[in-house]
Amino acid sequence: MNPENFTSRIVKALNSWEGFLLLVLVLLFVGNTINSPFFFTLNNQINLFQLSIEKVIVAVIMTFVIINGEIDLSVASIMGFAACLFGWLFQAGVPASGAIVIVLAAGAILGAFNAFWIAWVGIPSLVVTLATMIAFRGFARILVEDRGITGFPEWFDTLGQAPLVGPIPLSILVFFALVVFFYIVLQRTVFGRQVYFIGSNHDVAEYSGVNVRRVKAIIFTLSGLISALAGLLFAARLGAVRGDAALGFELDIITIVLLGGVSIFGGRGTMVGTLLAILIVLNLRNGMALDNITGHIQTGVLGILLILSVMVPNIQEWIAKLRKLGRGTVE
Repeated sequence: MNPENFTSRIVKALNSWEGFLLLVLVLLFVGNTINSPFFFTLNNQINLFQLSIEKVIVAVIMTFVIINGEIDLSVASIMGFAACLFGWLFQAGVPASGAIVIVLAAGAILGAFNAFWIAWVGIPSLVVTLATMIAFRGFARILVEDRGITGFPEWFDTLGQAPLVGPIPLSILVFFALVVFFYIVLQRTVFGRQVYFIGSNHDVAEYSGVNVRRVKAIIFTLSGLISALAGLLFAARLGAVRGDAALGFELDIITIVLLGGVSIFGGRGTMVGTLLAILIVLNLRNGMALDNITGHIQTGVLGILLILSVMVPNIQEWIAKLRKLGRGTVE
């Protein structure tokens, strides 16, 4: 590779939103390391992933949803429903292995249900998934009512708690496998290009011959399936399920994706940006936890991040337009 081209690509990367996130991550990492002697330990690094692993798994597919110009507010409710459905099936005598298959299928069906109203009926995804967020949470509470369900097989609890490869548990391995797989799909395949195209201009994509309904159906079905997987891992990690499982997780998930540079209006974003945002949020939460900052304050900080993640990229666009206007290049 030409050294000049390589250097220009490095400079361009550093000037990008991903480059800014990388700088923030490095500063955050250094600050946490100085602030606490426990931060830079292997157990703590695994722990900071483990405590939020279900959220970051769903953030991977949420990247597709938002780049496609949609939103899925029902993901946390599907997670909770999946966990409760597993507990209910197990308590009813269904073998745990069979219950897992049923739960994953149910998650895909719930995602396809969302897709039907969004892609075929034409109702905005914000409206559909707001309604199903409430409905699916209601189904979860109906299944378990106010009681908790425990006593799962030891091998199931091990999936969410015990190390699988060295000190790393299965859930973290699943997360990185999904990141690699969906990075390739988003950045290197025709389907990924269609996701961007539809998010940039739905009507133009449709008139160009892109099967918009099929793309949206696949994305929302995958969103339901992966949310159900995350719900199962959540149940395995805790060794118990309740009707309020994963309650409010959608805030963290959407914050991560938008912080990663994915435009809330669709058509822009990368899996690399989402991964960097995941690392920033996890390190920020972990650093605050090591400083004994309460969960309510942590949630407030994430709320501020959500606002900034929407505003800052737009401010960058406005500045760029003003610069073009100053040079007389804006039409």
